[in-house]
Formats: sequence, C-alpha cells, structure tokens
Amino acid sequence: MMSSDQVAEQFVVDLLHFLKSSRLYTDLFNAAQSEAFKPSIRVSELRKGVQTALVSGGWDRKLRNAIYHYLNTHPRQPPQPDPEHNKEPLLYMRKAQQAWEKKILKSLNSMCTELNIPLARRRPDREQKEMSSRWTELGCDGPDDKPWISFNLSQIRPVYAPKDFLEVVAGLQNSNYQNSLANGGSFYNFWGTIQVPIKLKSINQLRVQYSEMSISQSQTGVDDMSDIPSDAFDTERTKLGSKVLSNCHAPVAREFSKKGCPTWMRAQLWCQMLGVEVDEVDVLYYEQLKNCVLQHDLLVDNLLYKDVKLTATNDDQYFVFEDYLYQVLLPFSRDTVVLKHFQHNSATPPKSYIRGKLGVEEFAVVYPPNGVIPFHGFAMYVAPLCYVYKDVVTLYYMFRRMYTQYFFRLHSVSSHPQGIVALSLLFETLLQTHEPELFFHLKSVGCQPLKIAFKWLMRAFSGFLASDQVLLLWDRVLAFDSLEILPVLAVAVFSFRKTNLMKVQTYNAAEAVLADVTTLQVVPLLQLALFSK
Repeated sequence: MMSSDQVAEQFVVDLLHFLKSSRLYTDLFNAAQSEAFKPSIRVSELRKGVQTALVSGGWDRKLRNAIYHYLNTHPRQPPQPDPEHNKEPLLYMRKAQQAWEKKILKSLNSMCTELNIPLARRRPDREQKEMSSRWTELGCDGPDDKPWISFNLSQIRPVYAPKDFLEVVAGLQNSNYQNSLANGGSFYNFWGTIQVPIKLKSINQLRVQYSEMSISQSQTGVDDMSDIPSDAFDTERTKLGSKVLSNCHAPVAREFSKKGCPTWMRAQLWCQMLGVEVDEVDVLYYEQLKNCVLQHDLLVDNLLYKDVKLTATNDDQYFVFEDYLYQVLLPFSRDTVVLKHFQHNSATPPKSYIRGKLGVEEFAVVYPPNGVIPFHGFAMYVAPLCYVYKDVVTLYYMFRRMYTQYFFRLHSVSSHPQGIVALSLLFETLLQTHEPELFFHLKSVGCQPLKIAFKWLMRAFSGFLASDQVLLLWDRVLAFDSLEILPVLAVAVFSFRKTNLMKVQTYNAAEAVLADVTTLQVVPLLQLALFSK
C-alpha cells in the first residue's frame, strides 16, 4: 500500500506526463522559444524575460486551467492491484454492469440476425457523394429520400430504454449487505426501490454545497423577490460577467455561474468551465470524423436516426435542430477519443469480431468505435446545446466534453456518488425524508416514485422541461460540478404536485399528473426544495 506522500508524488508524475503529451505543452514551448529569440531580451535576464512575456500573453492562465481540469477529472487515489478496482471498487456492481453489457450486445446482435443487416458496411461511392452533398440537410425529407439510410427505419428498434435500465438498477443486491440486515442491521431505505448501501449527502450538506442558490440571493433568469431590483441585478451581473470572460479562468467562471449564466454569456462560460477551446486542429479532426461517417455505414447510425425521429423531431422545441443532431451524433459514434472515459467508468467498451474470427481476441474491435451504444433518448443529451452553440464544430466538442465528464454516469452501473444508482437513491431518500406522507401514499397505490423520476434523471431532464429551464439546470450542473442537483429537482417536482398526487389511486393516474412538467420553473423549485424547510 502506497503512503500518502507516494500517492501525491505519483499524482504529480502523472500530471506532468499529461501536460507533456498535451497540445498546450507544444504551444507553450513554441511561445517560449519565440520570446527567447527576440533581440530585446538579454541573455542574463533570459529566464525572467521569457516568464514575464508568457504571463503577459496569458499562458499562465491556460496552464492553470489545464491543471484545474486535470484535477477535476483525475481524482487523486492510490493505484489498486486490480485495474478494474480503480474503475469500480464493488464487485457486485462490476458484475451487474458486465451482465447489462452482455444483454445490450445480445439485443444488438439479435437485431442484426433478424433483419439480416451487418454491424458495419462500406458505403458505395454514389452514396458517399450524395450524403456529402447534403451533409447540412441530413434531416430534410423522409427516410425514403435518404439513400445513405440503407434499411427501413420502421424495422429498427431502440436497443434499450430508461425503463429497461431501471430494472437493472432496481435489481442490484449486495449479498454482504443482506447478511448484515439478517443480523440486526438497519433498513435505511424501507419504502424505496434501491436497496444498496451508498454514502449520500444529507440535506444540510446539500444546503451548504448549493448555498449560492439560497432564497435570499438573486439568480439570473428569475424574477426574484429580493431587495435588489431585477434590472440592477442584471446590470451588475453583466458587468461582472464581462470581467469573468476576459479573465479566462475556469474556477472563476464556475463561481460566477453558480447564480446562473446570462444567455449571451452562456456559450463562453460553459466553454471556460469545461476547458473547450476549438482551434484549426479540432476542425480538421471533426472533418476526419465526418469522412469516416461518409465512408462507412454503421448499424448504430440507424439507431441514432430512429432515436432522433422518436424524440427531438417530435418535440416542438427541438425539431428545428434535426440536422445539427445528425452532424453531432454520427461523428461522435466514430470518435475514439471518447474511449478515454472508460478509464474511470465502470463500463467496458463493447467489442465485435471480424467476420469468420468470432472469439479470436486479436481480431476483436470496439464497436461502435466510440464504445457507446445509444439508448432511447440519447439524442436529447445534445438537443438543448443546439440553443447555445450555432457552430456545429463547437457544438460537437462541447457535447463530447459534457458526455465524457457527466452524462456517461447516467447510464452505467456504478457506486460513484455521481452515478445513476447514487442519484436514484438520493432521490428516494430525500423524498421519504421531506414528503413521507406522499411517498407512502404513492407506494400504497402501486406507484414507486422512482419509476416516474428515473427517466428524468437518466436524461438530465432534457425533453421534459422547457428548453430554457434545462439550460438553467445545466448551468448549475457545470457550475457546481455535480449531478446531485438532478434528484433534488425531481423531489421538488413531486412536492410541487403533491396535492394532485395525494388524490391518485393508480400508477397511470400518478404518471398523468407528472406527464407534463414543461411549465415548471427550475430555480424557484430548487430553492424551495433545498431551503424552505
């Protein structure tokens, strides 16, 4: 076992390795060389002169941002003998995730067999040219007018939906925990669906964490009843926001955004918080991904087409972005950079085998190339971002960063405090604590609250709330760097509709009460849920 000093030393070594392998290192090195070659710098003051020039050029902020984002995405912990333990320390969670992955692959392969379609094929030249010429209009016309869609979409079905994944999460069991109950242990989630022990934050800890959202403090995008007039508050936020943007420092942007992002600043603030900077190399890489889409047709393409048709195209808020969704999701399925997130994800990228080499490991390939098989509603992770980013390349990189930092945790089995299991348990615990009468009533009429709320959590409320409210919610996800705000909002929605929910006698009736939440205002609900009791 490594000591704390050894762990810290190894962490610094890993950080240096990360920086040296990044594009920032090369750019910083070139900038330092350029400064060193300037005739105005004396040899005796070379080091000091170069450092001063780099600081004035903003390179110190870029370096600090890079270190900040590395610290956020690479928790400092001692390495374990088993690499899988680093990804997920609990064996029963790993087994459940592996079983779930096998079930997904089986469903995908069954679809291939039933419809007699390949997992991948090379597009004919004519098809490539047709798709390339209409790349910015992929959503126009019907599927029959798209020669690059080689199969009848009516035959394509989603591999899985949130309700399927809920069955997996609800079925999790820790045999050791069950034994402790038999020996007189406490049953802390008596009425709930999730029966696994995960350490959660108390309501008081959440209040401290989200203290900037307290009722006494004004928030962007909300008509507050505070002492400060809304016009004066907006003017002050605009002035402060302009300084934050010019500062270009991620922690400052995060702190500012805890009270919400002004609409015109949101795109830049989100990029600063997540360290997304698109340059010529990024544009070139996106073009390479686009060419991969043009050259090869994947079965997951049809899953994505079908998902967009079933979700965004049928949504009055998002149907206009159908073209954008295809231009993001199709390249995303080919992006092998996404595979890096599996280093700290309990999931394992699915693999397929070259024809005729089934079971031969050296002929196994990750399928799809990014390792992510889309589920019903996956496209809704992208849809709200279309309101923020007009440039499709920036939109692509922003979505990729949000997926690899947050969204992947919403559809994989893990014990991580930001994972869907912990979020589901937090929802049930908070609802039982603050609305015990409502929880018991719903359970007594055969309606587990999580059965309704799970799809909200799994899709981060996208497609359920009004688009501007989703963006206000995601402001807080990024600013507080936490998904725990999702179950808090879910509890608030149940509390808000409590009067009607207490009258229902069936699951269908409860679902009908909560079927439309597009009129709800996110921030006031969160404030009431966190600070009213």
